[in-house]
Amino acid sequence: MAQYLMSVLTEDPGLATDDEMAAIDVFNDKMRADGHWVFAGGLASPGSATVVDSRDAQPVFTDGPYVETKEFVIGLWIVEAPHLDAALRLAAEGSKACNRRIELRPFL
Repeated sequence: MAQYLMSVLTEDPGLATDDEMAAIDVFNDKMRADGHWVFAGGLASPGSATVVDSRDAQPVFTDGPYVETKEFVIGLWIVEAPHLDAALRLAAEGSKACNRRIELRPFL
């Protein structure tokens, strides 16, 4: 089994609707039952981010997101799947459940 990061992408900082949350709960329960679940979580808006750069002698803390962009990550799943095709199917189900685009990336 390989692990994959499924990042939930959005342009809307609003939270999921009640219907979307219900569909996400069903999807999460199915992933747990099928043994794909590792972790999932939602993220606060990009405005709440702090970029930390400690490469030099003193750390630098900068408010706001690292990259200014219309689209941002609002949540994530970490899943286990036997191969890429299975992970792609999970990403498609997750995208439908949360009504948002998903970026799928394997862990190294």
